[in-house]
Amino acid sequence: MKRYFVSRHSPVRRKRGCGGSTVIEFVLAGIPMFFVLLSMFELSRGLWIYHSLGYAVREGVRYASFHGKGCTSPNTCSVTIGQITSVILTAGPGLDADQVTVTFTPASGSTSSGTMTSQLTSTTVWPPSGANVPGQTVKIAVKYPFQTFLGILWKQSVGQQTFYLAASSSEPIQF
Repeated sequence: MKRYFVSRHSPVRRKRGCGGSTVIEFVLAGIPMFFVLLSMFELSRGLWIYHSLGYAVREGVRYASFHGKGCTSPNTCSVTIGQITSVILTAGPGLDADQVTVTFTPASGSTSSGTMTSQLTSTTVWPPSGANVPGQTVKIAVKYPFQTFLGILWKQSVGQQTFYLAASSSEPIQF
């Protein structure tokens, strides 16, 4: 059996003195990578909310455009702002009804705007009678304040770190 002699200048002995460099390298590489990972999650969350807003408002406009003055069942043709808002809320999962501002704009007449929560209880028939004929354009717009938790890493002088995500859709009344 051979015996190996370890001198004081051997690599085995020198390795014991380099233990702190691993921690420093991890800190220098790990913290930025953690920040990049969190940023990717926040960006993904923002894009998901933006896509949900766009899809939900498109479904609301589609619902309103097919329930015009000349639709096939005259007893249920008129729709209210509350019913359209309910369609938008159903089509947009994860949207906070207290935060989303919905604006209803007919081709002619007055515009109605408010949070989804306040619009859900509205019994106002929409589009109004002057703008409820086939070919008239209806438009719905939504706005959502997106708050990122990455704002705590920025200076207070930058602001509130609230970004408004908006989507709108318009379509002519079909029937």
